[in-house]
Amino acid sequence: MTLPNTVESVEQLEELLSDPSPGVVETLGRLEGDVIVLGAAGKMGPSLSRMARLASDAASVSRRVIAVSRFSSEGVAAQLRDAGVETIRCDLLDVDALMALPDAPNVVYMAGRKFGSTGNEPLTWAMNTHLPSLVARRYRASRIAVFSTCVYGMTPVSGGGPVETDPLHAEGEYYASCLGRERIFEYFSNELSIDMTFIRLSYANELRYGVLSDLARKILAGEPIDVTMGHAHIIWQGDANAMALQTLDHAASPPRPFNVTGPELLSVRRAAESLGRIIDRPVSFTGAEADDALLCDAAQANRLFGPPRVDTDRMLRWVADWVQRGGESLGKPTHYEVRDGKF
Repeated sequence: MTLPNTVESVEQLEELLSDPSPGVVETLGRLEGDVIVLGAAGKMGPSLSRMARLASDAASVSRRVIAVSRFSSEGVAAQLRDAGVETIRCDLLDVDALMALPDAPNVVYMAGRKFGSTGNEPLTWAMNTHLPSLVARRYRASRIAVFSTCVYGMTPVSGGGPVETDPLHAEGEYYASCLGRERIFEYFSNELSIDMTFIRLSYANELRYGVLSDLARKILAGEPIDVTMGHAHIIWQGDANAMALQTLDHAASPPRPFNVTGPELLSVRRAAESLGRIIDRPVSFTGAEADDALLCDAAQANRLFGPPRVDTDRMLRWVADWVQRGGESLGKPTHYEVRDGKF
């Protein structure tokens, strides 16, 4: 797909987010069997599911692509079915319902809980640590790509970010539960010889959601930008989807981790200044850049899967234009500025 100068509609945006890279087509052409996406109705699940469908069709592979979620919005389920993705309504914490799901050799695990964790910690821990044990036992004969997050804790900006072999550390209960998710899956991978990958995703962005969208909307509203969390790694959501699906081809026991993000260390201040220039609005700041941040170095993923097709400059232009024209928002701030792990 040729990348446009601007994104004119939600429909065009969805096409961009779901467009499979050549690497995804090659991977899903090589892998055998159906693909099931657990927790598919979140911010990324629908576009990832559609990408798996499109890549399989492009590779002339006949397979089921199955999206599983509670699907509180019937519209999301209907759109997936229109795209050729099967949908199953399921509360994954319901053991009987989970065990009744169809077999699939390729599992993408996207279930998890972040926002609202503070004040309802038991549900967060149930979703992020108990559910993985159920899924691992249910899909012990499959390869599983597990979505995770930045589980390295705060690291010095000067170091550029941790690599996959660096020590893990949790900042606050949410990140502790995410580290717990990895440890539970790792345990079952080792005990049951389940091939897995861990997708340590750092700030997927599209036009309705993400760090850049948060910044642009604050600038348009005349709100100051807090730069205490002064740096971040970001990636276009479509590129994150592509990398995540390609990790299925690298699943192993013990699990193989992949930092999934862009190659550039983003300065929040400089990104806000760029957005301000494009939107033609003044930008004010509060705080001062800390010397550490939640970071990860994705050199391994960028080397294996290629660099993101959508770079930061294009994201900045797309986001600024979208927000300035009053484009749709998911209404879910990333809270990238949170430094204590409380969400």
